[in-house]
Order: sequence, then structure tokens, then C-alpha cells
Amino acid sequence: MPCGREDTRAAVRAHGQSTKTAPPFSEYYDSIFEALGPQHWWPAHTPFEVIVGAILTQSTAWTNVERAIANLRQAKLLSPGAMERVPLARLARLVRPSGYFRQKAKKLKAFVLFLREEYGRSLTRMFRTPTAELREKLLAVHGIGRETADSILLYAGAHPIFVVDAYTKRILMRHGWVGPKASYEEMRELVEGNFPRDVARYNELHALLVQVGKNWCRPREARCTECPLGRFLENGR
Repeated sequence: MPCGREDTRAAVRAHGQSTKTAPPFSEYYDSIFEALGPQHWWPAHTPFEVIVGAILTQSTAWTNVERAIANLRQAKLLSPGAMERVPLARLARLVRPSGYFRQKAKKLKAFVLFLREEYGRSLTRMFRTPTAELREKLLAVHGIGRETADSILLYAGAHPIFVVDAYTKRILMRHGWVGPKASYEEMRELVEGNFPRDVARYNELHALLVQVGKNWCRPREARCTECPLGRFLENGR
């Protein structure tokens, strides 16, 4: 469940930050959206393809995932049944461009097995499950962590949950809203407690923060003076 204002302040206090203000995520959103426009995420033809992409994008660039998904599409394997039937070795070869291909092939197999055993291969049935319950089930599947589970929930299932990634954490840290030891759940609840609970806006905010992290809030040589969020830096300190 998203935290309320007092929970947010408690989380912020735990990391030695000011409790006088809350993160202005709506203003962040407006500023980045004005600069960059809609991001049209997640790029996929079907919800199942979104799930495949969410698993394959672990520890790699999206351009590599696109090559792997193109291989799967050409082989007609972008359906749960076809992916479950294909031999593991062949699946691994097809997703090789995404890196860690043997492990990722096993993760894909684990998901489609879960989908059949729990929901009779029906994504519609799966996504009818309440968010918190489905999230716990996804996290129990081999190879699905918090970021992957939340990407599946938000982008494939239209569940109102915010996805936290390395870009989000870097931005929140540099703006002074969290410390380096902040957990995934603390950051997710910080955003959800201070931003309208809306699927489309969660989708867009996450995509926009990724672009900020790629273009301006870089690990080294951050371009704060050029960044759409540069003017907010002092507010969070």
C-alpha cells in the first residue's frame, strides 16, 4: 500500500532528510513532459510481449532486447503456449542478443509455466487478480524481482503501481529526497504517496525519469544546468 504523508515523512527522517516539504513530483512531471513530450511506453504489440521485454531487459540495453524480441517474433514464439513448448536450448539461442541468455531463457520458461499453472495461460485472468496479491505471486516466480514485477503490472496489466529503477534512485538521491541506503519499497512508496495514483501518469512519469537519467542526470558529469529538473535541486536538500 502506498504510504501516507506521515509515513513518507518518517521514511525521509530515517535517511536524514528534511521533513518540511514533500517531493513535488507533479511539478517534476509537468516540467519534463513540457520538455520531452509523451514517451509512448512500453513499445510492444501485445501484453505478453511487454512481459517478455520486462524479463529480457534485465542488465542490458533496450536495443539488445529489441533484437531478441525480433528473433522470437520471426520464430512465432511470442505467445505463452509456443514459448512453453519450444526447447530451452533453442529459446536461449533466440534471446542471445539480450545477454545472460541461458538464465533469461529459464526465466521466460518459469513465467509461462507459472501462467499456465495459475491462470490457464490467460493473461486476462492473471491481471484480474488484485495488485498486491498478484505482485506477491510474480515475485515468487524464478527471475522476477521488484522492478520486473512492477513493470509487468504497470505496463502489461495497467495496475496502478510505480516502477523504480536506477535512474529514479539517482535522481531522488541527487535531489535530496532519499539516501543511498533507501530501499526499492521506500522509493516506490515515496512516489506513490506524493503523486496521483493513476496508471497513465505512473507510466509517463517513469518513462520521463528514464530520459532524464539518460540525457542529463548521468552517473558522471551530470548536466544539471541543462536538465528540466535542474531548477528543483535546492528544494529537496
